[in-house]
Amino acid sequence: MSSHREKPARLPFVVPLLALGTFVMVTSEFIIAALLPEVSADLGVSVATAGLLITAFAVGMIVGAPTISIATLRLPRRSTLVLALAVFAVGHVIAALSSSFPIVLAARVIIALATGTFIAVGSVVATSAAGPAAASRAMGVMMSGMSLAIVAGVPLGSWVGQAIGWRGTFWALAALAGVAAMIIGRFIPAAERAEVTPSVRSQLAVLRHGRMWLVLAATALVTGGFMAAYSYISPLLTERTGISEGAVPLVLVGFGIGALLGTNITGRLGDRKPLATFITTSVASVLVLLLLIPLSTSPVATVVLVVLLGVTGLGITSIATPLAVRFGHSSPALAAALTVSAFNLGIALVSWLAGTTLDTSLGVTGPEVVGVVMAGLGLIPLLVLAAMRATRTAVPQVSLPAADEGTSLAHRVAA
Repeated sequence: MSSHREKPARLPFVVPLLALGTFVMVTSEFIIAALLPEVSADLGVSVATAGLLITAFAVGMIVGAPTISIATLRLPRRSTLVLALAVFAVGHVIAALSSSFPIVLAARVIIALATGTFIAVGSVVATSAAGPAAASRAMGVMMSGMSLAIVAGVPLGSWVGQAIGWRGTFWALAALAGVAAMIIGRFIPAAERAEVTPSVRSQLAVLRHGRMWLVLAATALVTGGFMAAYSYISPLLTERTGISEGAVPLVLVGFGIGALLGTNITGRLGDRKPLATFITTSVASVLVLLLLIPLSTSPVATVVLVVLLGVTGLGITSIATPLAVRFGHSSPALAAALTVSAFNLGIALVSWLAGTTLDTSLGVTGPEVVGVVMAGLGLIPLLVLAAMRATRTAVPQVSLPAADEGTSLAHRVAA
């Protein structure tokens, strides 16, 4: 019996390989915030204008992930992953060679399209390779690349940018993407492709799955909740907590370490009780955000809560994608792409809304208040899902239409 239990713990080698690609791509997504002063000075635009590079990336992820997912239906998944990394590298090369801000802005959109494609298709490859019993854990390992990007990639990229300029960071990211493309192209089996070529119409049928939309709504709201606090954590730490500017990066490293723990721990729990784990993680996020408001005057309490925010906030990345994929089982790639869009929609919403609160009476705690509200609202679709599951469990003999085949698996996943 023990040997039977040990077997699921061994994930396919493809999963950590996908974590490598995720690390490179998420580093690019987050590093631009640290490089904005250098970019604005070099390209002759204001810092506020340079900030459009962040907005453009988010928009590219929101719109591009599902669009490119449909456009690459006929490509083998391995080819799609390699192509995404190649386009990602080319986008950085274009930006590094250009002295025109509009061209750099367009390059960031191209990079975002490649990133969304890689994460969406990679999610399907990772969960398919791991199997239903280990799907959330596989996503936790893949999304460890995101956590490592926050812990190591962004600080290193920032250091490179300060040492040799932002273009040097972009060249380094292009080179890393090229290496990742060669490794993934070499080691991901050619069999990791769609067994049949689906039609666009069959893919769009996923939009009829109501439970998947509830997962997407919860994902956007809960993600927006913790990102509201994370996006504006620096002014909270320096102006209210009293932490020096030089110590802020160390606190953010703590957030990344918490995220690394959260994606893996939540992934393991999510394989057995994904919906219950999603709800628990979301409630924990609300509590952490709520505690940050009164306790952010204490340096020790604040640092602990920031680490816990990484654990609870990034933890949902291990649960949301497998759950959406299984509820939208007729089109796993599009369901995963829509999850990517939901994450970025939440980020885009709070980047504006939370920022407006800084000039109100709430001050630097305003983003935390926004975070509590958004994450709290994210519990509503999750509780609706739980109620739907309870109703279906109470009436187990209901006949279901053929188009909803695989529902028993979704029920088991949502248990």
